[in-house]
Amino acid sequence: MGNLNAFLNPIKVENKKIVVSDRFIDNDKSVEWEIKTITATEEEAIRKSCTKKGTKAKSKEEFDPDLFNAKIMTACVVYPDLKNAELQNAYDVMNAEDLLKEMLTMGEYMNLLRFVQEINGFHKTIEELLDEAKN
Repeated sequence: MGNLNAFLNPIKVENKKIVVSDRFIDNDKSVEWEIKTITATEEEAIRKSCTKKGTKAKSKEEFDPDLFNAKIMTACVVYPDLKNAELQNAYDVMNAEDLLKEMLTMGEYMNLLRFVQEINGFHKTIEELLDEAKN
């Protein structure tokens, strides 16, 4: 058996800085965005907020994967502050999810989604995780 202390003192995942788009320039340099991880509890709350209860006509719950991805990304973006009213007003939107969609091109949006998934641990295959566990 392993040492319980390893679970009591996990290595903290540091925020990462990435260039999401070379269209946002400050002092002739592309502005870096700061991205953080979220917990499984936070993800669960976001997932539930993206699931609508069924109506009498439709008893089945409906999950909105596009809204889920947008909310996951906005939860992970530390900088820029996507909840900033001035920034939202500049793009004529009323929430962080719509702001991302207006700020970014389709490719930039998808690259941000991939990075958010990666920083949250979705870049490793089951085989890689098993190899790590063996070592």
